[in-house]
Amino acid sequence: MSEMTVGENDIAAADGVTPMMVQYLGLKTAHPDYLLFYRMGDFYELFFADAAKAAEALDIALTKRGKHLGEDIPMCGVPVATAEAYLEKLIRKGHRVAVCEQVEDPAEAKKRGSKSVVKREVVRLVTPGTLTEDALLEARASNILAALGRSGSAFALAAADMSTGSFEVCAVSEDEIAAELARLSPKELLLPDALVARDDLQQVLRNIALSPLPASRFDSDAGARALQAHYGLLSLDGLGAFARAELSAAGALIAYIDLTQKGRKVALRRLAKVQPSQFVGIDAATRRNLELDQTLSGSRGGSLLAAIDRTVTASGARLLASRLAAPLTDIAAIATRQDAVQGFAEDAELRRKAREHLRSLPDMARALARISVGRGGPRDLANLRDGVKAARRLRDDVKDLGGEAADAHAALTQGIADLSQLSDRLAFLLVEEPPYLSRDGGFIVTGAHAPLDALRALRDESRRVIAALEGRYKSESGVSQLRIKHNGVLGYFIEVAQQYADKLMANKDMFRHRQTMAGAVRFSTDELAGLASRIAEAAESALALETALFNEMCELVLAHAEPIAAAADALSVLDVASALGELALAQRYARPKVDDSLAFAITKGRHPVVEAALAASHGGPFVANDCDLSPEARGRLWFVTGPNMAGKSTFLRQNAIIALLAQMGSFVPAEAAHIGIIDRLFSRVGAGDDLAAGRSTFMVEMVETAAILNQATARSLVILDEIGRGTATYDGLAIAWAAAEHLHEANRSRALFATHYHELVALCERLDKAACVTMKVKEWNDSIVFLHEVTAGAADRSYGIHVAKLAGLPQAVIHRAESVLRALEEGREGHKPLARIDELPLFSAAAPPPPKGSAVEDALKKIEPDALSPKEALDALYELKKKLKS
Repeated sequence: MSEMTVGENDIAAADGVTPMMVQYLGLKTAHPDYLLFYRMGDFYELFFADAAKAAEALDIALTKRGKHLGEDIPMCGVPVATAEAYLEKLIRKGHRVAVCEQVEDPAEAKKRGSKSVVKREVVRLVTPGTLTEDALLEARASNILAALGRSGSAFALAAADMSTGSFEVCAVSEDEIAAELARLSPKELLLPDALVARDDLQQVLRNIALSPLPASRFDSDAGARALQAHYGLLSLDGLGAFARAELSAAGALIAYIDLTQKGRKVALRRLAKVQPSQFVGIDAATRRNLELDQTLSGSRGGSLLAAIDRTVTASGARLLASRLAAPLTDIAAIATRQDAVQGFAEDAELRRKAREHLRSLPDMARALARISVGRGGPRDLANLRDGVKAARRLRDDVKDLGGEAADAHAALTQGIADLSQLSDRLAFLLVEEPPYLSRDGGFIVTGAHAPLDALRALRDESRRVIAALEGRYKSESGVSQLRIKHNGVLGYFIEVAQQYADKLMANKDMFRHRQTMAGAVRFSTDELAGLASRIAEAAESALALETALFNEMCELVLAHAEPIAAAADALSVLDVASALGELALAQRYARPKVDDSLAFAITKGRHPVVEAALAASHGGPFVANDCDLSPEARGRLWFVTGPNMAGKSTFLRQNAIIALLAQMGSFVPAEAAHIGIIDRLFSRVGAGDDLAAGRSTFMVEMVETAAILNQATARSLVILDEIGRGTATYDGLAIAWAAAEHLHEANRSRALFATHYHELVALCERLDKAACVTMKVKEWNDSIVFLHEVTAGAADRSYGIHVAKLAGLPQAVIHRAESVLRALEEGREGHKPLARIDELPLFSAAAPPPPKGSAVEDALKKIEPDALSPKEALDALYELKKKLKS
């Protein structure tokens, strides 16, 4: 490695602090919270504690290199060429990395003296929220960096995705922080260090990668200046009016991006101001319970997003996920989205053409982001060129659209017009499939730039001369095995096998010995050295000229950043609309009616995930059910009873999901639906403890229930499943009873309340807007069949023992449970249940006797099939039939 000559060996000094260590320690001191990737030639190397942490995280060898102050220096390293893969592992494991590069040529350092150290600088700080490389990002998921700002008692959240340029800020109350963070799902959150220690925010901030910063970084005046500097404005009036908390959050975020990118300006869009009221409020617990974007086990497969995603571009997939995370409350905006979906659903040819063109689209937004921070390459330029080309075809073939699709088509048309100069230039200069890295060269089309063609011709002609020279040397030396080769250390050289070396050694006037190796000897000539110099100069000049052309194209791209971003947004909208149209047609989804009433009427609703799972496993059709919580219906609070496994939880979840799909602008899995705008959605479904926070299953249940009862309004939809089951029976019943009354009388929310407490059925007679429904089951042969149908009325019992039998509990346990149940039921009629249970035989004695064989079985055992004639076999069959009837 070239660095070996300018300081690496200095580490081996027995004592003292070497110049290289002075440089390293200075850079490390300036970035104490980061693993320092210190560039040493073709490797990034890590030392001391950084090396130990990285070696463990990456599962690579921890070695030693030299000494510092008399102690061995722990060291590990990764190749520069494959550094992205190692960065990804480190970031995923919670580390942050400072990338330190050599910023001068080692030859320049030599001029200052043999012991001089190559200049190095940290050129980038890599954190979870500031990634832009494809290898470090999920193509179909956003990568949000958020900042929580505060001014007095006011709070605000700013959020940006550096990989696409989105940027927004939202003023929030303290109670809204959790729901907004759940909507944004940031990969990294910046916040004042004082907030980290606040007990009331501990639960909200859990499971987020936090980057606490000094309070001074969140000063609102400094934030305003940071925003002005980023957008090149003298005043923020052109962006809009922002509260101090909003300036605190947005300014801190911009300053952090500038810090991590070391002055490279990221192509962020105009700062958008949003309000929490624009979106359905959905807290983290509800998102988790409904498995919106991942299952309870953490996988994307099996989630609602996976079930509805028919997008064909990465940017479309990100937009769909964003819309599912933030359903709208604006009726007009919802209708505009629905119009676009309907247009694609009704026109098969339009949909086919759109999706065909969209499939060929590269990720323009992320290509632009990489170019803006200096990490782009020729392939990113080609992505923009190809994106505009595909967008042109889409614009021409997809017309007569409605709703937001029409707006997107208009924006796309304007964007393409604004990008004509850029796309023409890129198409003229770039080869069809350029390399990823500009340093590889060869990405400019032959004939596009005359000076470059001349340098390439000189370079290539010189190579042909090398081949001719090799032939002449073979002839003159009489060694047919002679070869002219090249490497990065010696340049061009002549190589012959050991046994032919004497022939070249004899002609010292022509061949100069350079190196002896095992089995080979290397030589050079004055003619070869001169030619090699001319080739190197031509190649270097050609690459330098290509690099200059690359930089020129990047500057042109950044000059067109706004129309590129606008076109990318329009293409994402068209992808989502056509994908939802495809989904609606393929899965028989209906357009819901969404208005400002309090209606909630769903006809033949289905759960999209369960329906897809049944179809995939050939488990039969999904049983659709109605749900009507409208004011004019029999009740806005439904008590849902029935045994486990009958489908209560599925019924509860599917209605919540249908409401979310309706308000995100999608069609819904139902024959019809009428949804009055829902402001907040709450779901208390399932059970689980939170050991990390020291909370039991019941405590988690009560915390989530408290949030619902404290925040739900008449416009909210509430889904409650088995409230109170985590404690003693009468305690649980009392809590469930009181919670139901509060929901009905105080919150007045539309609600589904699943319960096994049959006593709650009495509330249907006491509460005028409550109704009871149950999941139908059919008893057959001492067992039950789940029909998965919702019908009016209440379950008379829970069938828990039947379900236990289906689960495979031992027969002894089942029989004992049946005996205990009878005793408990008699206890309800005035008997003492514990006394009755004590009178029962002990568990071991209660084991049932082995079953006796039936007459049919006995007769069947006596039959020898091989010994029977056809007539005898038929007679035996009739005899068995007769015994079965008797």
